[in-house]
Amino acid sequence: MNPLTVSALTTHIVALFERDDTLRDVGVLGEVSNWKRASSGHIYFSMKDSGATLTAVMWRNAALSHSWLPHEGDQIIAFGYVGVYPERGAYQLYVNRIQPAGRGQLYVQFEALKAKLELAGLFDAARKRTVRLLHGRIGIVTSRNAAALHDILRVIAVRWPLQEIVLFPCLVQGSEAPGQIADMVRNANGYHANHSALDLLIVARGGGSIEDLWAFNDERVAYAIFESEVPVITGIGHETDFTIADFVADIRAPTPSAAAAMVTPDQVETRLRLANTIGWMGEQIEGLIDGERRQLHSMEQRLVRLHPQRMLDQRRQQLDERERRLHLTVGRRMDRLQERVAARNHQLEALNPSRVLGRGYSIVQHLDERVVTGPSDLAPNERLQVAAAKGSYAVIVAEQELDPNQEKAAV
Repeated sequence: MNPLTVSALTTHIVALFERDDTLRDVGVLGEVSNWKRASSGHIYFSMKDSGATLTAVMWRNAALSHSWLPHEGDQIIAFGYVGVYPERGAYQLYVNRIQPAGRGQLYVQFEALKAKLELAGLFDAARKRTVRLLHGRIGIVTSRNAAALHDILRVIAVRWPLQEIVLFPCLVQGSEAPGQIADMVRNANGYHANHSALDLLIVARGGGSIEDLWAFNDERVAYAIFESEVPVITGIGHETDFTIADFVADIRAPTPSAAAAMVTPDQVETRLRLANTIGWMGEQIEGLIDGERRQLHSMEQRLVRLHPQRMLDQRRQQLDERERRLHLTVGRRMDRLQERVAARNHQLEALNPSRVLGRGYSIVQHLDERVVTGPSDLAPNERLQVAAAKGSYAVIVAEQELDPNQEKAAV
């Protein structure tokens, strides 16, 4: 098996992270640790719980879009994607949105009661009843002066003015509220059994903090709803608020108004069909828009992950490094070549005939530039060329003796 480079392995791991749908859009619950804001505006921190620690980063633009940011030790839910930081070979959470987790003492109590009642079977989906559009009688358990009651009555008046309503008033906030709510749920069931039948019971309250809604997180209220013979629909708080009563009820509506709208028909059936058609078309369009939005979001997140500017900076740095290495390599090669040229020049200088001529020697050549090496190379009256240190001149051979021990020439 051929070994992988560190970069190749890291690139492969990055690709695995990008293909995982869970890691591309995730919400993480944990405690903030090592919260630091860099001079660039980016925020670096860790999220931890009892079992692990996760490194996280929020870029400057995302941080600027938040009106609230956590402090050291805060419990938060951070939304974003998980990616790989190649320089350290580590994964981290790239955060684009933060919201407080709100895990206070009330929340701990809420979770404890929820777990207890779930174990007791109060949340069992099999026991919950279906609620249909009604033309009969609806019981409402809420405060007589509550805005929730006015919202319910207003919605019903618009949708189905003939709807008969029976109010079972009670407190919906404070220490006495849980007992009164549970009593009114039981009173409504007594009214249903002994006076006039109720088709549905709405338990409602307007929005507020977790403290404001705490009366609906009481065990007495939970068991009263659980034991109700009349189907119960809850409309408590806002869409994001959940109470124990919501989990026990047959149906949970996001708001009191929505609870009223869920159980009452419209005045005109044709308007209902038209509304359904328009709603369906809207959902289709919204689905298309959401699909395009998700694709755009995915492309934007991919662009953020790729960091084009950072890649350009890295390429520029690599180019600078390679240019420096090239200059060093060329410089060393030029030095070696210059040394070789100097050596060759020294050799040529040592062999240069001009230096020999400078010591008083001459070179005798035939007119065809062949060098005369001895008398045997000459012919009488032959014209020769003589090269000396200070110039060249011509001579004519006047006489030649072939005695090897004596050579004579006359000019």
